[in-house]
Amino acid sequence: MSKDSKGKPLNKFVRFSGIALQMGLTIYLGSLLGEWLDAKYENTSQLYTKICTLAAVFLAMFSVIMQVTKLSKDND
Repeated sequence: MSKDSKGKPLNKFVRFSGIALQMGLTIYLGSLLGEWLDAKYENTSQLYTKICTLAAVFLAMFSVIMQVTKLSKDND
């Protein structure tokens, strides 16, 4: 086995771990933004938190799909 073939599985693991952390951070920051907006505009139904968190989930999923698509094209 060459050195390049040993490093590729680890490289993929690091890339996918980074994608997962980025996704979690995006959703967390979206929820924090929503909580801040709810506190600033005195919204008791937590509407801004729900909207911002949902938007962050969609943004994170879009980002993951784009990154995985790019990774699969790089492997071909």
